[in-house]
Amino acid sequence: MSDHTDVFIDFLCPYAWRGVELAAVLRDQGETFRLRHFALVEGNHAQNQKTHTWSLADQPLDAPDGEGYMAYQTPSLRSFLAATAAARQGEEAAWAFALALFRAHHEEKKPLDDQTIAAAAQTAGLDQGRFAQDRHDEAALRDALRAEQDAAREIGVFGTPTFVLPGGEAAYYRFENLTRDPATAREWWNLYTTVLRSDPGVATIKRARNRPAKRVA
Repeated sequence: MSDHTDVFIDFLCPYAWRGVELAAVLRDQGETFRLRHFALVEGNHAQNQKTHTWSLADQPLDAPDGEGYMAYQTPSLRSFLAATAAARQGEEAAWAFALALFRAHHEEKKPLDDQTIAAAAQTAGLDQGRFAQDRHDEAALRDALRAEQDAAREIGVFGTPTFVLPGGEAAYYRFENLTRDPATAREWWNLYTTVLRSDPGVATIKRARNRPAKRVA
């Protein structure tokens, strides 16, 4: 058992963004979370449906855009490597950078390119010289991403955000709504953890298509 909750994220994913916003509010209330990385382009890659043969960490940053989901390959890789570099400046830096990059992409609708990453690093208050230097340590960053993907596969992560509680319980939670309100965040988290730890072992809750979730700002 651990003393924290892992949250697997992908910067491409709006549900992961909402999950990280929720976790950030809960961190202010004393909950402990650790950011982990799971690449959706790798998890959904056609070559990995039966056996794992394709790794995002092995792909070049100048790869041409693919079709469908693979159009996001390079932005995804760029974001993960940058986030891993930011995390070298400590846990708070990792969270500040992740929130800044998620917000830039999903609230401000900016692309996950080097300009957006640089702006997120500035917003997060990173040491810019160290961040630039750490980003050049690409082989080590790729090794770290590869290890994260291995860990995610061992758990059985398939979507983001996936929360792994200290007791080992793990589930994907698709956040349709965003909240930064402390009371609401606490209510949602208590509901989620109650279901996850409950005796019935609820595996899936999915709203009917014509019954949308209530929107919360």
